Amino acid sequence: MEQAASPLGPHRGRFFVPEAARRRAIAQKLTQRTAALTTETLAEMDRRHGWFAAMHPEHRSWITLVARAGIDHFVTWFADESDEPVLAVELFNAAPRLATRRISLHQTVELVKTTIEVVERSFQELPPADQADLEAAMVDFSRSVAFAAAEVYAAAAEQRGDWDTRLEAYVVDSVVRGEMDEDLLSRAAALGWSARSGGVAVAVGELAGEADVAVDRLHSFAAKNRLGALAAPLDARLVAILGGDAVADDTAALARFGEVADVFGPGPLVVGPVVAALGSAPASARPALMGYRAAAMAPAAPRPVHADDLLAERVLAGDETAGRALVTRAIQPLDSSGGDLTATLTAYLDEGSSVEATARRLFVHANTVRYRLRRIVELTGLDPMNPPDAFTLGVALRLARL
Repeated sequence: MEQAASPLGPHRGRFFVPEAARRRAIAQKLTQRTAALTTETLAEMDRRHGWFAAMHPEHRSWITLVARAGIDHFVTWFADESDEPVLAVELFNAAPRLATRRISLHQTVELVKTTIEVVERSFQELPPADQADLEAAMVDFSRSVAFAAAEVYAAAAEQRGDWDTRLEAYVVDSVVRGEMDEDLLSRAAALGWSARSGGVAVAVGELAGEADVAVDRLHSFAAKNRLGALAAPLDARLVAILGGDAVADDTAALARFGEVADVFGPGPLVVGPVVAALGSAPASARPALMGYRAAAMAPAAPRPVHADDLLAERVLAGDETAGRALVTRAIQPLDSSGGDLTATLTAYLDEGSSVEATARRLFVHANTVRYRLRRIVELTGLDPMNPPDAFTLGVALRLARL
């Protein structure tokens, strides 16, 4: 059986479109009120939302543009006889692209809701049949606007994400190259670096898998532990910077990077010395990078390992600063104690780590040698009876002779 045609005319979307003439007449009535509806919308926004009243005048003007564009777009679309779908994305073009960075998605949703409610109130002045048609049209239109807002903010978020990734890589690269300045500190703050106290340390390890996944995991860890974090791939390496109260000293820095060691690939993970602030991070980055380069000479080193525990290896890898640091750490305390400890260390290493042979060479009792070896450990943190430490002390002695 053939269905009777609807008296309201052809079907558009989820509602019935009235006759073209009546639809144009309804739209004309709304057109005469678009300016007033925009003013009412802004007044309602002012009444409902404190954030709107506190906005900068320029940003309020952007909201005015979007509200007016939305009302105009609805009226034009309703009057259109071509049955074209809603192109709601176009109404967001009324405001500059910067608007998505100054006006949040939540604020935009509040704007859309308020505008729709104000426009729907104006329907009450129309005949019941016209109200029904407009309300059905508004359902379709508001749904399209909601999807359009989500699309606009999603695209903006993707663009910001790409920009932030490039900016973060630039800041990390500047730290590695030792080119920090106030401008870069401002860029780091824009990326969310919030560490204002505690310390800062740089770690270098192997890059495994997707760099963005590793960086995201580091940021998640930092957020949970209230740390500042920056990270970026550098060739086949991953360079990470952590800062905050939980990175107050070298021991704490090793512990924090130990908690995220699985973010890095297999192989050495070297942590530079803790510095006071992000502006001083290059002083942590250089030892970490040189330590990573030299770590292949110390396969038994812990993971993570502090860069200063690889001073001898860094010397062999060509790090001149490591040589001075090694002599300062390992030889100067011995020389300052009177000289007997340096002579004992030299004899002990020359005699193949034999306490008895050292005692004979120095004409002292073996227990005296043992006592002096314990003093060396106390003053330097390096144990001559431990082969890796003995190697480090031997390199230090040779450098001191230069």
